[in-house]
Amino acid sequence: MRAQRNDSGEDEFAGAQASSAPVDMLLAASVARRFYLENRSKVEIAEEFDISRFRVARLLDAAVAHNIVRIDITVPAEIDASLSRALTERFGLRHAVVVNLTRGEGGTPAAGDARQVARWLGTAAAQLVSEIAEETDVLGLDGSRAVEALSEAVTRLPSCEVVQLTGVHGPDLAHDAAVTAVRRTAAAGGGRAFPLYAPFLLPDVPTASILRSQPAIAETLNRFGGVTKAVVGIGAWEAAASPLYDALTERERATYGALGACAEVCGHVFDAAGNVIPTEVNARTISVSAAQLRGFPELIAVSGGPRSAEDIRTVLESGLLTGVVTDATTARRLLWYDGPDGPNRTRDAYMVETAT
Repeated sequence: MRAQRNDSGEDEFAGAQASSAPVDMLLAASVARRFYLENRSKVEIAEEFDISRFRVARLLDAAVAHNIVRIDITVPAEIDASLSRALTERFGLRHAVVVNLTRGEGGTPAAGDARQVARWLGTAAAQLVSEIAEETDVLGLDGSRAVEALSEAVTRLPSCEVVQLTGVHGPDLAHDAAVTAVRRTAAAGGGRAFPLYAPFLLPDVPTASILRSQPAIAETLNRFGGVTKAVVGIGAWEAAASPLYDALTERERATYGALGACAEVCGHVFDAAGNVIPTEVNARTISVSAAQLRGFPELIAVSGGPRSAEDIRTVLESGLLTGVVTDATTARRLLWYDGPDGPNRTRDAYMVETAT
């Protein structure tokens, strides 16, 4: 019987040997809770319960087999092919996926909850990435809510490297959602994960420089130049929508607001014309640079919900994007604004303009 490698690197034995062993249902439930709900690694769980990593893996399999854990991926939406095609043609994109969200009264999404919208769009993004990714790719993911949803939905992926593009925003570096998303996505294809165990924003430039030089962090940062496909979220320049906005002081927010800040991607601030606003904060962040974002062959943004059309339009103006995943209402707003006489700069046109 052949052994398979899991995302932690240990050997797991599949088949009758695992399924026929007696199962401690209480232990299986406890292990499953740690792994699926608390985002604990198999190594950490093994240490806590004083069991081997192989047994942790078998218990997780048993938890699914005995319905202790039920994996249910539901997409209460459908893809609008005509709107997807219209966005692709209008903005010169390689990929556009427009999702018709389930709607309630008044034409608004039935779940106005931003997390629910992100879940639906993340599922659509997972399907897109599964279709276009190849084994030679290096996939970059930021720490956005939509990318977290993508990682939860992806079930099929070539064995490619997955790299975290931004540091974490919470206090627990090892178990942050961004770190978990990278690990989970890499595990879907059996590829190697390169998480960033570092805060997104540091208090000063020297501290940021020291952290960037740490071997584990430097190893991930060095992978940025090889990213071939990346998926990122877009945040409006307002509280609870932009991680950078939330991390800054009132004076810093006012400064960038006065410079025309409209949207944020991976810690980089854009004005309405799609220009990246130089900020002193960038020297204190652990994140992919704007130049590196521009150099990615594929950069796909996932954003939707109320008011997202303006944010997407801002980043489309930058010429950085090759793909967009959004909802039908947002797509219609984008197409309505960008009529025959409206702004219509494609990525290729932007690259020609900036190169001359």
